[in-house]
Amino acid sequence: MTDFAARRTMMVDTQVRPSDVTKFPIIDAMLTVRREDFVPSGKREAAYMGENLPLDKNRVILEPRTLAKMLDSLDIANGELVLDIGAGLGYSSAVIARMAEAVVAVEEDEDFARDAQDALTEAGADNVILHTGPLREGAAQHGPYDVVLIQGGISELPAVIAEQVKDGGRIAALFMENALGEVRIGRKQNGQISWRMAFNASAPVLPGFARAPAFEL
Repeated sequence: MTDFAARRTMMVDTQVRPSDVTKFPIIDAMLTVRREDFVPSGKREAAYMGENLPLDKNRVILEPRTLAKMLDSLDIANGELVLDIGAGLGYSSAVIARMAEAVVAVEEDEDFARDAQDALTEAGADNVILHTGPLREGAAQHGPYDVVLIQGGISELPAVIAEQVKDGGRIAALFMENALGEVRIGRKQNGQISWRMAFNASAPVLPGFARAPAFEL
């Protein structure tokens, strides 16, 4: 029988801590949440690999390092409301739920959303609201949000998502340019988001987040 608890510890010790992520809430959450319960059933043995884990439909579960470094940069407090866009099968939302007051997880794929709800319920993540709808629309009815994370690549940030960040709030997004990408952390002040580059990473661009083709005469 696979010792997934040992693999979780190894994931943290070899992928998370060496990436300069040492905040206790992040380490505790990633040691506690059973990542193997949030991956496709046929990929449980690959749950703790140090790279993006492919799902169907050109979607991935972000590698542990990328998620951990996003969380480290955002420094989520336990009284905050978080929007998790592209929740997939629910792993990121389950991790964030252990740090935040509440999480709104957005997933547009109905199969993913159904499996995510089952896994989140089984994990006891009762402070996660699963919202099924287009990723690029977020979930304005539950916002605005102290923190927004996007679980995949983007070419540009839709204005409707920017509007859901509370003034003074933060957002983490992986901006892709061809095969290369960088995670940027934005802070909203006076209605405008100012970005800083945090670290390099890569992931497929999420549905609805590709840059619109330029119109040419």
